[in-house]
Amino acid sequence: MLAPPRTVVRREAGLYALEQALQRRGFRHVAGADEAGRGACAGPLVAAAAILPEGRRGEIPGLADSKLLTPAARERVYEQVVAKALAWSVMIIPPTEVDARGLHVCNLAAMRRALASLTVRPEYVLTDGFPVDGLGVPGLAVWKGDRVAACVAAASVLAKVTRDRLMVELDEKFPAYGFAVHKGYITEEHSTALTTHGPCSEHRFSYVNVAAASGRGNRPPRARRPASSPAPSLFDDVSVTEPLLILQAPEGTVGVASGEQPQPLPSVGEDSAMEGEKR
Repeated sequence: MLAPPRTVVRREAGLYALEQALQRRGFRHVAGADEAGRGACAGPLVAAAAILPEGRRGEIPGLADSKLLTPAARERVYEQVVAKALAWSVMIIPPTEVDARGLHVCNLAAMRRALASLTVRPEYVLTDGFPVDGLGVPGLAVWKGDRVAACVAAASVLAKVTRDRLMVELDEKFPAYGFAVHKGYITEEHSTALTTHGPCSEHRFSYVNVAAASGRGNRPPRARRPASSPAPSLFDDVSVTEPLLILQAPEGTVGVASGEQPQPLPSVGEDSAMEGEKR
């Protein structure tokens, strides 16, 4: 029996070429998944998934890796993704869960839940960098997938815009840190605020710089966060259920959980030590 011909997709073929190749092979609904906030030392980790329509209906003007877009362009593309996507979902993981479970575990779990929460079942899944197992459909981890596949780029915009909006809200609650400006990433301004004020509840105490500013750097990463009341966990329920919070129309869901590409980790993160990751 002859094997099917090999499909070659070149990067210069454009952002939609990979999905179109998969659709020609019979995978009509191709989902992309991505995250935002992995390198930040404050604020939530946000993962998103999206399925775009086939053909011209799924083309979105200006769609690109969210990191390459200006804030205004991201907002415009976000509205187009929400309007055009066959299905989309967003999962929000607070820093308490990142500290309790580890960054990489939370990253994979959040992408898995975002994909499982899509109201249209994907037939193929593309993820940015890390493979996500347990989906029940074939998938491919694509290096810099948000610059290669339109559905992954769409997911990256959903995740980034959602997280940026949350950080602006947190800036109103914690104005001393400048969250609205640096979005929780490690800048000189943020580091100065950490040194001056110490960390707040939205910081990730498992990160070296936050632990040092809190005076708890001598403790294991998962024991650095001060004791507080436990919140609902993304890991409490492994079945696919309704997200905990619905904020959009039925074709898009936003789930909130308390506390899962390869991208270089910031020097202040301790995910490798916590999870035994090899990079």
